[in-house]
Amino acid sequence: MKNSLLSFICLVFALCVYAQEKPSHRSLKIKLPVASLNKIANPNEVEIPLVEKDSILKKEPVIDIKSDHWDTRVYNPYKDIAPDYPIKINFDDTIYASPILKEKVVTSRYGWRRGRPHKGIDIDLVTGDSVVSMLDGIVRFARYSRGHGKTVVVRHYNGLETTYAHLSHIGVKANDSVSKGQYIGKGGNTGNSRGSHLHLVTSFKGEYIHPEYLFEINKDNKVRSKELWVTRKWTRTRYHNSRRLAKLSLYETEEEARKSLIKQTKVYIVRKGDTLSRISKRNNITIASICKTNSIRKSSTLRIGQKLILEL
Repeated sequence: MKNSLLSFICLVFALCVYAQEKPSHRSLKIKLPVASLNKIANPNEVEIPLVEKDSILKKEPVIDIKSDHWDTRVYNPYKDIAPDYPIKINFDDTIYASPILKEKVVTSRYGWRRGRPHKGIDIDLVTGDSVVSMLDGIVRFARYSRGHGKTVVVRHYNGLETTYAHLSHIGVKANDSVSKGQYIGKGGNTGNSRGSHLHLVTSFKGEYIHPEYLFEINKDNKVRSKELWVTRKWTRTRYHNSRRLAKLSLYETEEEARKSLIKQTKVYIVRKGDTLSRISKRNNITIASICKTNSIRKSSTLRIGQKLILEL
């Protein structure tokens, strides 16, 4: 029995040396004798895997979400970046963590409000209520921001950023890694706010996105799709009313999204008495957008019968 054990130890030592010299081999089969009471039984075959020394140290590649416009002092570091539509956003999660730890009551939605753009949704809470991160990520911004008051911005591993504004207390600091559902601060009424609530903003590379296009803001806490394509309609407040949820048109493929982009462009023929201001109001589009699309100036004179491209 002692001889068998000694032989086994020698074999294992030899295998270690062999593994270093022959790293291309994945395993090695050896036959070991099994002792019985009276005699040596038929040897059993054992397969021992050989692992490359370097492979033990290898790790899965890590997504570096801090490599692109990472600025911990500026609320929106993408101000000078023009996005390419449609915008593709992938989600690994099917469920998000509710940003507040009680029933979500939306008091104001994404859209045009009192003559100004409201680029997020307001969720009712009481000052001091805990606020948590909706998904895994890294804190990019955690400080006071004009208008938003005490604010935390978390960048997630798919590039999406979620903003938690009007906080009474910030519980994290820039560059902190946070998990889905992890505490980041307390709700409040700081900044330009008319009462305690959480102002929740979702954005991708500086483009604000209607949060309810990405997430179901109800008790189910569902991400609407593993893959979403965002068109201009879901980044422009003028297409939405802050008092009600717009009719959703989810685009889960690039083809669907690009078809929708075509539908949102129309030709307008100038009529008698038309001005850029009148056309703008009638079609719910800015004068700047009309001028940019048609390469004209705000002071340009319109001609009856002139064709203008309107990107709706």
